[in-house]
Amino acid sequence: MKTIGTPFEVKGLTLKNRTIMAPMCQYSVEKEDGIPNDWHFVHYVSRAVGGTGLIIMEMTSVTPEGRITNQDLGLWDDIQIPAYQRIVSEVHKYGAKIGIQIAHAGRKAEDAVQPVGPSNIAGKALPEETKNGSLKQSHALTIDEIQEIIKQFKTATRRAVAAGFDTIELHGAHGYLLHQFMSPSINNRTDEYGQDLAKFGVEVIHAVKSVMPEDMPLIMRISAIEYIDGGYGLDHSLQIAEQFKTAGVDIFHVSTGGEGIPGSLKPGNYPGYQVPFARAFKEKFKLPVIAVGMLSDPQVAEATLSNGDADLIAVARGILNDPYWSLHAIKEITREVTPPIQYARGIR
Repeated sequence: MKTIGTPFEVKGLTLKNRTIMAPMCQYSVEKEDGIPNDWHFVHYVSRAVGGTGLIIMEMTSVTPEGRITNQDLGLWDDIQIPAYQRIVSEVHKYGAKIGIQIAHAGRKAEDAVQPVGPSNIAGKALPEETKNGSLKQSHALTIDEIQEIIKQFKTATRRAVAAGFDTIELHGAHGYLLHQFMSPSINNRTDEYGQDLAKFGVEVIHAVKSVMPEDMPLIMRISAIEYIDGGYGLDHSLQIAEQFKTAGVDIFHVSTGGEGIPGSLKPGNYPGYQVPFARAFKEKFKLPVIAVGMLSDPQVAEATLSNGDADLIAVARGILNDPYWSLHAIKEITREVTPPIQYARGIR
């Protein structure tokens, strides 16, 4: 039995196959208003035409100051909702489901006048990863400011639900604000948000779940390990994730890495290098898990699913390279595929 082309169901979400388009920033907002434009429309709808089971839209900020750059998407104003509705409606026409990744960049907000974070230390990034070669020193959030950001996550989620998205993903990985709070190397607070590194994430989860339909699953993207010297390991992320599961996370999207230049521990550079972490989360929590990271070879993707390492596979660069990756992958593995009738002559 081949797995990649089979349906998958969690709560009220049913996917036609096991393929996911991972969220990837397009840096293509033209007016700095956070509103998706024709580029985003074509970009996401083409992947629905290409057979993707679930599309997760790129990192979308809950506040203007929380964007990585001013060219990123946002959901901080109701005026932004119709542009998302247009994308969601068209994606649904091709049998795909669509979610959105809601986030705050924290101290990695490059264009913010004053980035914020759990602590007042500058973020770290490779020079080639930033527009200006470095990141500004951040302002340590006060308790009141933390509570305001939690409310912003809630109202952004309300807008996402109004726009018709099928699922919500919280970005708790890769050195952004949720990750910053859960990382002992970044969070040096001495108050309750430093003593309990899961507290901020748990409160965000409670806030967003309060405005989500009961049958809509909540996804959490999480870094299973960090690569900086002194960074946390798998035991730490599993302990944090246990509290996130209790708070209401339904699916874990398991990645790795955070901020800065890797130390003695380096990320893998081979297909499926993050899959063992996905399996660890699946075995620990008995929840659906998304694996991600160099899974664009259909055989590797299928092995990840058929071996029971993960329930779903997310592909990033491979789907940038080929909008029809899902159709092509399913065809390679199963020898059977159902493309849009307009393309049946070319994809059989």
